[in-house]
This record gives sequence, structure tokens and C-alpha cells, in this order.
Amino acid sequence: MVNRDAKRIDRIVCDALLRTGQRGIVLSGWGGMKRHSSKDLLYLEAVPHDWLLPHCKMIIHHGWAGTTSAGLRAGISNIVVPFTADQPFWGRRVHAIGAGPKPILVKKLSVENLAEAIAEAESKVVCEQAQAVGQKIRDEDGVGQAIAQIGLHVSKRKFL
Repeated sequence: MVNRDAKRIDRIVCDALLRTGQRGIVLSGWGGMKRHSSKDLLYLEAVPHDWLLPHCKMIIHHGWAGTTSAGLRAGISNIVVPFTADQPFWGRRVHAIGAGPKPILVKKLSVENLAEAIAEAESKVVCEQAQAVGQKIRDEDGVGQAIAQIGLHVSKRKFL
């Protein structure tokens, strides 16, 4: 995501990871953060979420639907830091289903509240719930369900 406050956000994330003894992978994407990687931080422009996230224990992200669904599907805790559009909604949904802490609005993001969210995301109850949600999503036949719903809808319509 592009954010005019990207340097502040990056500094907070790095400091919170350091404070909690975590390592991280920062996907800069369109945001363009260009920092050198270290033994505890890897900066990449992009990587497929469906490949990366199953190898992670949590994800900190903006909360758009695609990233949220990838994090949930991977069965890992989600920390949502929304700043626009539908991101706050998805952050609230993640919290409501128990797969992550309450979202932290980007304008209120601090080292302290992000470190607290990381600790909560590591808790047994959140990790177990995230794993259960991920398993349920992976077990679902989404394409089959979509085809069935389209078929049901089409069968109720009259065509000329």
C-alpha cells in the first residue's frame, strides 16, 4: 500500500518487532520502502501470499479483503492496521471471529500498541482460533458453492 507516512509506519513496525523479539518480512509493494535487509528483517517488493503466509506465524497488514483472506486461509493470526476504505471493516471482522486482536487505526499506531497486539496475536487462544478458521476456509469448496448459487439463481429466472 502507498501511505504518505510509510517511513513512520516502517519505524514503528521495526521497533515493535525488536521489542517483542520477532523477525519480519516487509513487503514494500507500491509503498516503495527501500531498506537493507538484516538477519531479523527481510525487505521484499512482493511475494505470493499463498506461498509465504503458511510459513509465517502471523501477519501485520492493512486489511484489504485479499490480504485478509490470504492471512485467514493460511491459519495465522492477523493484526490489521487499517487506513482507508473497507479496511476497518475487515479488521473488525478478524477480531470478531477471534483470529486477531482489535484493529489499530494507522493514525493511532505506536510501538507500544503494536507490541501489545503482537503479544495478543501470539496467545494460544488467538493462534488456535486462527488455525481453526484457516482449516475451515481450506476445507470449503468455494468454486463449487459459487457454481451452485449461480445455478440456483439462473434456474429461478425466466428468459425470453
